[in-house]
Amino acid sequence: MRNFHDLIKARWAEGKFVCVGLDPDMDRMPEHLKERCRSAELPVHRPDPSTVVEFCESIIAATKDLVCAYKPNSAFFEGLGHSGIEALLEVIGTAHQLAPHVPVILDAKRADIDNTNKGYIKSAFDLLGADAITVHPYLGKQALQPFLARKEKGIIVLCRTSNKGAGEFQDIRVQTVGSEPGSIVSAKLYEIVAAQVAHEWNANGNCALVVGATYPAELARVRQIVGELPILIPGIGVQGGDLEKTVAAGKDSRGRGMIINSSRSILYASSGEDYAEAARRETLKLHKAIKSCLEEVTV
Repeated sequence: MRNFHDLIKARWAEGKFVCVGLDPDMDRMPEHLKERCRSAELPVHRPDPSTVVEFCESIIAATKDLVCAYKPNSAFFEGLGHSGIEALLEVIGTAHQLAPHVPVILDAKRADIDNTNKGYIKSAFDLLGADAITVHPYLGKQALQPFLARKEKGIIVLCRTSNKGAGEFQDIRVQTVGSEPGSIVSAKLYEIVAAQVAHEWNANGNCALVVGATYPAELARVRQIVGELPILIPGIGVQGGDLEKTVAAGKDSRGRGMIINSSRSILYASSGEDYAEAARRETLKLHKAIKSCLEEVTV
């Protein structure tokens, strides 16, 4: 049985920390793929899903030896309708075939009451075959228990996200019960989420957090709170996250623990027929840059 945490730890042991986000946006795809849809008289916003599959599979084939994970974003597939879900199923299946030792994270940001979550779980894990999924914490541990009970899967909880407006709620300072009897401490909401996930939710050792590279100080604070817990780190590339600061803030005590995601800067490195080769070059560039950052940090 595939186990997300075993898979990701094995990739870290090989020095692999790049996660390629699979976000197939037809507006940004190579021109020859757009032209294929135009020739078939398909609207650009509703392309033949086989084009999306071909695009993603080419990226996977070109980068499989360099990455620690792939992260398809379900929204880009769901926007294609029912055939988009079939495309997502095929992309995940192909990732397992071409890169059997690389885990697949479904970026779906799910969560609801516990009974409804069972449907999300069946879809993500049992039908699509994802190794991990992103979820939001707002409904609390009890509601997310069906996710947490899947010991072999990665449950990656939104904590301090990479978007510009993330602090609207995540930075709110609240009072909570401290570790000493009767004590009250003040903390930001994202800090409480980090502590709860690491110390209260992770009984099965299958939790991780999402913290954006665009907020390195907050990333460092989360790492301080959670110890060795894996952190999925979006925001490198187009969003402008600083890689050197990210690695310094995000690495665990062994120089691991990071799943550093890049999507658009890898996927759309070229608009020509060499898009897969260009994606490989960008992935290799990021891989080497992370390695260099780690070497500098440990000197």
